[in-house]
Amino acid sequence: MCNILQVRWTISPRISPQPWIACSGCGSPRPFRSSGKVRLNANGKRLDAWLVYKCIDCEKTWNRTLFERRTVHDLTPSTLEALQRSDPDWVRAQEFDLDGLKRRAKRIEEPPDVIIRKEMIRAASDWTGLGIETAAEFPVNLRLDRLLASELAISRSRLEALRDGGKLKADPGRSDFLRHRPKGGMRISLDLSEVADRQAMGEAATNTERR
Repeated sequence: MCNILQVRWTISPRISPQPWIACSGCGSPRPFRSSGKVRLNANGKRLDAWLVYKCIDCEKTWNRTLFERRTVHDLTPSTLEALQRSDPDWVRAQEFDLDGLKRRAKRIEEPPDVIIRKEMIRAASDWTGLGIETAAEFPVNLRLDRLLASELAISRSRLEALRDGGKLKADPGRSDFLRHRPKGGMRISLDLSEVADRQAMGEAATNTERR
């Protein structure tokens, strides 16, 4: 009989990265947030595209260049359609293009706020182990220990004690895995056979209403 409660957490950043740009309205560098809107300009047979950002303080706009002087034939029909209607999924992918952002701004702020969707993968009536699979489409600026402590409703010191006692492991992982960001495809296992509040931790691990 399997004695592992298996869940999957899909982790998504709540706020996209915010580049710090010299704001002409504020007179100093400020974080800018994406408006979710693409500006597309046709110059003959060539296209320019920008993603519009706004200063979080004064709403002054900054147009982040996505590409310049591209011909329509260089773009797939799906990309062209996404540009024309500012497709939210396509835009979100551009917002999380950190390499592209770093070419435009020296400082990038990554808010730690996340949204977590929890799914039960396998239930067990008399479980003693908890297995957590993580899925993450975009990088999150949140340490694994903070994530686990928040979502399991326990302290980080307890997590460290479980790890030190060999009761908390991660694959792939390293000795200091709790100090690093969770990544897609990570498998976290907890042996809770000797933990009195095991049921409460299991409920927290599967309950999306906690947040």
